[in-house]
Amino acid sequence: MPSDEPSRKVLVAGIGNVFHGDDGFGVEAVRRLRRRPVPDGVDIIDFGIRGVDLMCALGDGHRTAILVGAAARGDAPGTVWVAEPDLDSGGFGGAAVDAHGLDPARVLRLARENGPVPPRILLVACEPSAQAADATWQMDLSAPVGAAVGETVRLIERLIAKELSAQRELTEQREGVVS
Repeated sequence: MPSDEPSRKVLVAGIGNVFHGDDGFGVEAVRRLRRRPVPDGVDIIDFGIRGVDLMCALGDGHRTAILVGAAARGDAPGTVWVAEPDLDSGGFGGAAVDAHGLDPARVLRLARENGPVPPRILLVACEPSAQAADATWQMDLSAPVGAAVGETVRLIERLIAKELSAQRELTEQREGVVS
């Protein structure tokens, strides 16, 4: 499938477990994003904890994948950050595929081992609260993480616009179009 098809330009993937408090951040962000106008060529999908489905979708010919979820790195709860994972570092020799337990880094590596992945992958993550991280069954986001969802949706919209613009410019350069 050609990667320049309009329906395959950007994948926005919400990941996380809505039954584990702040871990449901990515799912809530994409749920809200889907209620807003979305440009052609953008697929917004709630993958939840379906790591195998995400792994397969990463091989569907998108030019960019934006993964949205909760990730702890020691910041204040509700802090949102963007990173571009380095798929070449580390390895998972013989990793077992578990549809309910794959973390995003493992999903990316397994997807890459099984075929092509988008040339550009971004992670939009929110620092969970320690209290919510300790909760076993909690469906609500903590106050700081819940408050970060709206700005995260706007951030993702800006990232989508930037990625689509960069892809358009690249296509025009390849075709020799001068603006």
